[in-house]
Amino acid sequence: MILLQLIILVTCISCTIKHIEKQKKEWERAKEVLKLVCEAIDKSKIANAHSHYYTGPILEAARQNDYEVVDAILSRSPEAIRYKDEQGYDIIQLAVIHRSEKIYNLIYLTEERKSIYGTIEDSLKNNMLHLAGRLAPSQKLKRSIGAAFQLQRELQRRKEVKKLIFPAYITKENIFKETPDMVFTREHENLMKEGEKWMKAVAESCSITAGLITTIVFAAAITVPGGINQELGIPLFIDNTAFTIFAVSDAMSLFASSTTLLMFLSILTGCFSEQDFLHRLPRRMIIGLVTLLLSTTAMMVAFGTTLYLVFCYQRPWMVAPICVLAFLPIAAFSTLQIPIIVDLFQSTYARIFGKPSNNCRIAFNPNDIRLYFGK
Repeated sequence: MILLQLIILVTCISCTIKHIEKQKKEWERAKEVLKLVCEAIDKSKIANAHSHYYTGPILEAARQNDYEVVDAILSRSPEAIRYKDEQGYDIIQLAVIHRSEKIYNLIYLTEERKSIYGTIEDSLKNNMLHLAGRLAPSQKLKRSIGAAFQLQRELQRRKEVKKLIFPAYITKENIFKETPDMVFTREHENLMKEGEKWMKAVAESCSITAGLITTIVFAAAITVPGGINQELGIPLFIDNTAFTIFAVSDAMSLFASSTTLLMFLSILTGCFSEQDFLHRLPRRMIIGLVTLLLSTTAMMVAFGTTLYLVFCYQRPWMVAPICVLAFLPIAAFSTLQIPIIVDLFQSTYARIFGKPSNNCRIAFNPNDIRLYFGK
């Protein structure tokens, strides 16, 4: 049986590696095709060939956050930084509208970015902060788990664009008499309601679990395994190493579950304003889930040591099944919760804006495109 499981595992790993290698080859081929197409356009003798052939692809690449295509085009045609679509939006404005962070980060390559985009407006008098206030496309929203963290990502993008805008334009109205804050609130009204509902549902469920754990481990603490010496008033197993493990793990579980309960109760009693979704509520959610995982693990350790102290006297063979059975719920809970905790931590603290990293190869020369930013 074990041999069969190993064979299945090795087969799955082999298939995964082959799939990754296939995707890598396809990606390399696509890059080569892109290079050949760009070279053919460069050799074309048609008047304004760059403007004719590059405008559509670079604008669509900006919408799709395809940095490779934008980089390849800008390296051959720096003036493409100012190409615009039918509505008058260039690639940076499209990057804001379509939440294309890699394209938006191009503006960090020039020191004049604020003087250029800090006052720019479209035909409806919408500045960059108005554009950032629009609701993101659904496919971009779905990249974050839960409505609350979709709203958090929207707030993070808006906060970043706000740094680009001159102070006077932060409260400037468009032709509909709407400020950027009004646009954001109107566009994200439903998402905020869904985020509040999602947060409360998770908090209620986890609060019930934390309350049950607190009750169990508190009862275990006052009714110690093995009983108490009636004359001395101390536990009978006080000199046993397993009892020390029980005491420590039971205390850890009690303190962690109490912290979990307080964190999720603070979420349930919060006011749920827009800015709370940026840091305060996600931070409490992360702390609550981490302490819930810790309390569950410590509770199972305490329960396992209790079984050992009470039932395993002169039965050492029982230690192995107790450890295995105690590990199963810990492994199941960790498998379900750790990926969520990691996603929440990355969503809250990971840096997505700034100059392209050293790992991101840039083919175009920032000095070349800097000449076209103000045109």
